[in-house]
Amino acid sequence: MRARRRLLAASLCAVALAGGAARADEQVTICYNYGCLAQAEVSFSEAQLADVAARLLRADSPPAERAIVAQVMGQLYRWAGEQSPIWADRPGDYLDFGENGMMDCIDHATSTTRLLEMLAARGMLRFHVVDPIRRRVRWVFAQHFSAVLRERSEEAPDGGARFVVDTWFGEHGDPAVVLPLEDWLNGEGPNVS
Repeated sequence: MRARRRLLAASLCAVALAGGAARADEQVTICYNYGCLAQAEVSFSEAQLADVAARLLRADSPPAERAIVAQVMGQLYRWAGEQSPIWADRPGDYLDFGENGMMDCIDHATSTTRLLEMLAARGMLRFHVVDPIRRRVRWVFAQHFSAVLRERSEEAPDGGARFVVDTWFGEHGDPAVVLPLEDWLNGEGPNVS
């Protein structure tokens, strides 16, 4: 009986490993050089994505998941920077101006949304869904864009609270800034001028 269980367990492991090996690396298009003027296909290996999934699985609440998402975004950008010129990106829009790989808020909002959608499609986001990109306008010529997550909510028909996931504020590969959408719309976030 014991030998049968071991054989069954070994067979199940082999099937699971074969199924996992059949998955291809995940491709995501990353924008750069302001306004998505240039784009690069980057790949995330199954081993990298398994690491990300294990980290996100530790979340036991929406706030915990957002904190981990902030860290994961930094890691995904570092891996993407190994395959594209976005490693040259600096906070804001002026510290890296003229560099191949520079990213404005449109590049960050688009790329971060694509990365979040990849995580969601793989079932890694348990407490949030990806919302459309949001724009804030504080002055006529001062607008800013960001990716947005919305808490899953059974009570609210249009979903729960919304949060920006903004990678534009930090150095390349830093954790994303995650703020309540309303605070961000009112101008909250690090000063990078």
